[in-house]
Amino acid sequence: MQTQPVEEQREGGREVCQSLEIRKNTYYDSVTLMLMSKEIKKMEGVREALIGMGTELNKALAVNLGMGDERIQALNPGDFFIAILWEKEDRMTKVIKRVDELLHEKKPSSALDYRPVTLDSAVKHTPDANLALISLPGKYVFEEARKALDLGLHVMLFSDNVSIEEEKQLKELAREKGLLMMGPDCGTAIINAVPLAFANVVRRGDIGIVGASGTGTQEVSVMIHKLGRGVSQVLGTGGRDLKREIGGIMMIEGIKALGEDENTKVIVLISKPPAPEVAEKMLQAAKDSKKPVVVNFIGGDMEMIEQYGMVPGLTLEDTAYKAVALSKGEAVKDMLGFMMSEEEIEAVVRRETKELKAGQRYLRGLYTGGTLCDEAMKLLTDAVGPIYSNIPLEEGYRLENVYRSYSHTCIDLGDDLFTLNRPHPMIDPSYRQERLKIELEDETVAVILMDFVLGYGSHPDPVGEMLPIMMEGKQKRQEKGLGTCFIASICGTEQDPQNLRKQEERLKEAGVVVMPSNAQAARMAAKILKRIL
Repeated sequence: MQTQPVEEQREGGREVCQSLEIRKNTYYDSVTLMLMSKEIKKMEGVREALIGMGTELNKALAVNLGMGDERIQALNPGDFFIAILWEKEDRMTKVIKRVDELLHEKKPSSALDYRPVTLDSAVKHTPDANLALISLPGKYVFEEARKALDLGLHVMLFSDNVSIEEEKQLKELAREKGLLMMGPDCGTAIINAVPLAFANVVRRGDIGIVGASGTGTQEVSVMIHKLGRGVSQVLGTGGRDLKREIGGIMMIEGIKALGEDENTKVIVLISKPPAPEVAEKMLQAAKDSKKPVVVNFIGGDMEMIEQYGMVPGLTLEDTAYKAVALSKGEAVKDMLGFMMSEEEIEAVVRRETKELKAGQRYLRGLYTGGTLCDEAMKLLTDAVGPIYSNIPLEEGYRLENVYRSYSHTCIDLGDDLFTLNRPHPMIDPSYRQERLKIELEDETVAVILMDFVLGYGSHPDPVGEMLPIMMEGKQKRQEKGLGTCFIASICGTEQDPQNLRKQEERLKEAGVVVMPSNAQAARMAAKILKRIL
């Protein structure tokens, strides 16, 4: 370990020094280390902290954080390092002690504690396993996924940064072997009641889902649960599966699997609008299943869906309502309104607009779920006009600078632009906290719209992480004579580790408008904005 001063210091000329600890050939999981960096940064006197492996991404991040030490640049991907910037006094000894405590925290012993270091040893240890969940840097994925398929394992591929050519090869191999290859960038699945990656605790039932959208699939499964029904299987495909280059290989295989599953009565398909020729293949496979199918193309071609005899889902919530109706043998109806009465809606609109001042006219949506962001923009555009975004509905409304909002703006914070070198915002909301502070400084902002996604894989207290920033910002704006309307929806159940009811109560106690679905939250935001525009 060495300590050395760094160049010019950023605040008030105070001296800031850098310390570095390197441990060669010592591996730790990257997500664990990212969360650890956040924990160490909270320590008194620590200005910046980076704890990680010597990957190229971490080397670049070190430079961006002002820690461009040549010793870091010389590290290999298998080398572990701790780098901090500190002020006033050397904190490195305390930092190292705390890092070691976090690394060696004892967890309850379990038969599941065995962690094989290779896929082959894992298969030998658990010969009855039939599925491999793979989460590796993209450049290592292809060989491991292919090996898993060759071993006869279904694959859920959580990793991103896999080329589309490699994805196609893997999915073609899986199809030849009669296996599922979910992903890459597959965020959620529930197989035989076992949740994988990001997933909610929902009851078992007779509705099967195949989704090319992670949070979209979660929203539908949660709404099905809230409506008193359950899911048989939830199969993720990865977001690119319905692109022309892939051809919907895994969506079609998923439909076939659910079609043959005796526990599945109704099938739900979720994706962004596919290429027309891919949509036709997918819908024909759905028709061949001989089961009732609800299809949500999230703004895609409704007529094509109906031509194939499928039921179109108009929103994620509407999709869940229709699937539940089919499951119960009831008539299918559109769900495009509110669960609240007109009087209750009007009371909310009056309350939320009374403190807004002239000049406050814009919406800012800060989403952890890309599909939830996309759905909200579609609903809002119809009501208040174009929405700017990093994932715009039309290319002309793409933000020139994704770090600064303009007019009405909705941001998908889970986009690759924001997750480079940091965990997904559902795991670590640090950047959403930073972005919220920026939005609350804008005196033209009237409405802040946010999602909170619960379940396995997500932060243990997403509401608790955001509430202090929300309340502090609201107080500062009140002192300036500005109103602030917060609207939220929570994707989760009371059985989730974070507990839906407790998360809702804390938001409501803080004066946040909590709506029962993402679609209803967007509609409420639209009603408030239309009142003040």
